[in-house]
Amino acid sequence: MTDTLTPVLTDNWGTERSWTIAAYEERGGYRSLDAAFAMAPDDLVTMVKDSGLRGRGGAGFPTGMKWGFLPPMDEKNPKPRYLVVNADESEPGTCKDIPLMMANPHVLVEGVIASSYAIKANHAFIYIRGEVLHVIRRVRQAVAEAYAAGHLGKDIHGSGFDLDVIVHAGAGAYICGEETALLEGLEGRRGQPRLRPPFPAVAGLYASPTVINNVESIASVPGIVTNGAGWFSSMGTEKSKGHGIFSLSGHVANPGQFEAPLGITLRELIDLAGGMREGHELKFWTPGGSSTPILTTEHLDIPLDFEGVAAAGSMLGTRALQIFDETTCVVRATLRWIEFYKHESCGKCTPCREGTWWLVQVLAKLERGEISPEDGNATLDQLLDQCDNIFGRSFCALADGAVSPVMSSIQYFRDEFIAHLQNGGCPFDPSASTLFATAGAHA
Repeated sequence: MTDTLTPVLTDNWGTERSWTIAAYEERGGYRSLDAAFAMAPDDLVTMVKDSGLRGRGGAGFPTGMKWGFLPPMDEKNPKPRYLVVNADESEPGTCKDIPLMMANPHVLVEGVIASSYAIKANHAFIYIRGEVLHVIRRVRQAVAEAYAAGHLGKDIHGSGFDLDVIVHAGAGAYICGEETALLEGLEGRRGQPRLRPPFPAVAGLYASPTVINNVESIASVPGIVTNGAGWFSSMGTEKSKGHGIFSLSGHVANPGQFEAPLGITLRELIDLAGGMREGHELKFWTPGGSSTPILTTEHLDIPLDFEGVAAAGSMLGTRALQIFDETTCVVRATLRWIEFYKHESCGKCTPCREGTWWLVQVLAKLERGEISPEDGNATLDQLLDQCDNIFGRSFCALADGAVSPVMSSIQYFRDEFIAHLQNGGCPFDPSASTLFATAGAHA
């Protein structure tokens, strides 16, 4: 079994009362701040650039480069700068930021302080999904502890740097994981994506220059400051540097979070998770949550980094590895995902609002056996045509993510879709959790 793990953000998860400031400071917490304050803010931005840290929220954009997009602070740009942490984790299958904030909230707070100093922001916001009230309470408690210890507020550590942090509870909309919809929600309006440009770096929160980063991205900054850019870039692959939390769920023996260098393979991670559940084998999986194209057993050994997964036709995304064995109906799984995206569409643009609704109608009819076998290929072509009319035509990436499982499942399991038509509905035997042998479907 592989032993390739790099516990950094997860290193203290097993510590007693790991979420308290006492437990965090005992392990060296908040010591990176003095090193950060000893540097010029621009030098700290350069350090993050040199580390190769890329956004851990899905897109994988270089973090330091994103910080560098802020316009210069001068008479032409008198508005304040803001840091916003996107903690609206709600992608199906993604479960890394919430346990991180529960077990180790202070590493996020410390990252917020260092990152705010780097971009010269005196106000930061942590936007947390409204349903996870226990997480909101824990992060607010961590922020209060940081204020009491002198890590937040005025003249932090005698550096002359001031910072206030506000933990904001969202209203529980999946769309608010999209950064401009998040800003709308933060400003008290309905969460809907903004038309860009202008981009948040120029006109974000309150029409001011704003940096928006994922929880894991910001939480990675203290380690970089403490250990150096070279330490971080020594892990991972040539273009995908560092460590990341991989979330395995589904049909593995021991699902959970595994922090490892980018570039580890699914085969290695399944080994770490104790293998597939006994008596079963892998059928398909998502590399980055349900909005990324599915992959199959032929992709077990691709490196799980941004370039390797892209070369395989998918996206690394949030490293939400949903694992499905041969008992799973791929049509049913795809339908469930699309039902979610239909429900969570904000309705602002027609391709997403109407397109996801039509995808659900066709997939549901397939699942119920309401389409004749003679119309089979035409129906699948219709599905792909609907996807083509949705992809790339919406305000944000929600619609693009919605069509990804549809297109990829037809690509890899077209015979299983045909089996639904030939069988007059789903060919899986609910009692045996397997495909009828007579259906001729991919098992």
